[in-house]
Amino acid sequence: MTSHLDMPDASMAADERRAHDDDAAWQDDVRAGVRHVRDLDSLPLSPAERAAAQVAATRHKVRIPKSYLDLIDWSDPADPIRAQVIPSPEELAELEGELDDPIADYAFSPVPRLTHRHADRVLLFPTYQCAVYCRFCFRKESLTSIGRGFSREALEPAFAYIEAHPEIREVILTGGDPLSLPDKALAEIRARIEAVPHVRLLRIHTRVPVALPSRVTSGLVRSLQGRLMVTVVTHFNHAREITDAAEQACRALRQGGFVLLNQSVLLKGVNDTVEVLEELCRELMYRLGVKPYYLHHGDLARGMAHRRTTIAEGQALVSALRARLSGICNPVYVLDLPDGGGKVPLGASYVEAQDGETWRIRGQDGELRTYTELVGDL
Repeated sequence: MTSHLDMPDASMAADERRAHDDDAAWQDDVRAGVRHVRDLDSLPLSPAERAAAQVAATRHKVRIPKSYLDLIDWSDPADPIRAQVIPSPEELAELEGELDDPIADYAFSPVPRLTHRHADRVLLFPTYQCAVYCRFCFRKESLTSIGRGFSREALEPAFAYIEAHPEIREVILTGGDPLSLPDKALAEIRARIEAVPHVRLLRIHTRVPVALPSRVTSGLVRSLQGRLMVTVVTHFNHAREITDAAEQACRALRQGGFVLLNQSVLLKGVNDTVEVLEELCRELMYRLGVKPYYLHHGDLARGMAHRRTTIAEGQALVSALRARLSGICNPVYVLDLPDGGGKVPLGASYVEAQDGETWRIRGQDGELRTYTELVGDL
């Protein structure tokens, strides 16, 4: 007969088996996908495409989990999933003015693996590895040249810096993809940060719910729970990425008590139509419960001119979105300035003119209206 005293051990054993199975699922997904340049040989590319892709892959790593690879429609050369992860010949053409460090991470790095650009928050780089490597990545030079994973010793100077700067209220885990780390490493990082009393919020930027949703396990969620408020910023760029598995991953994160936001990159040939952006933003909010947060203008990453739109094109798109979507579904169109000036909004101005207390403002329907300020004394 089994006694009640035996039950906790049995329950713990069951939890351990479940955790092992969960980890095996996402690890198998990674192993079954593209992990090396040589794996490109297995993809249905033309000989010319394959040759160019192999050269491009030497400039920026290639890694694509099997589940994300399966989203590609190989009969469509312009497939939006393919465009994001398969190396292309166009990447070999670099323009003057493109940069290794497009948003000046290193210029604002007082210690290794940390960027302090804004007074109240810092970027922390616990890893330079990702679950998937995106061709448009603005940190591709760091990921390719550094390529290091998690190291407690490597992060100590960054933790000491955070402790010594009481103005820091928010720590943003980026990389690399922080959710590519093991649960134990994530728990250690979270515990180390939350031990700093002046830190209030932990933000995590990740592509994992998009490209490797099976990685979002109960163990991962638990590893991030603690004193700190946690915001997870996902990186969905197209509605085709919003799958049942992605929905399950986002639900697990929401149920874990985390706030979910999304930032997309405006990419020519991927999501540069109002119809595609409208569907993406609606599905993010209505299906995933993820607030569209930022729509990034393409950074000046090397070899990515073929994917960048003009700012005017982006402004026209977000103006059209405002006429179609509720406020909660609208992202802010931003440019991360190349000299480290931070993110600035690029949305079109609706103010046409001002004469004293009278303003001429264009409505969402395109019509000009007069608005007169009526302000009294207190």
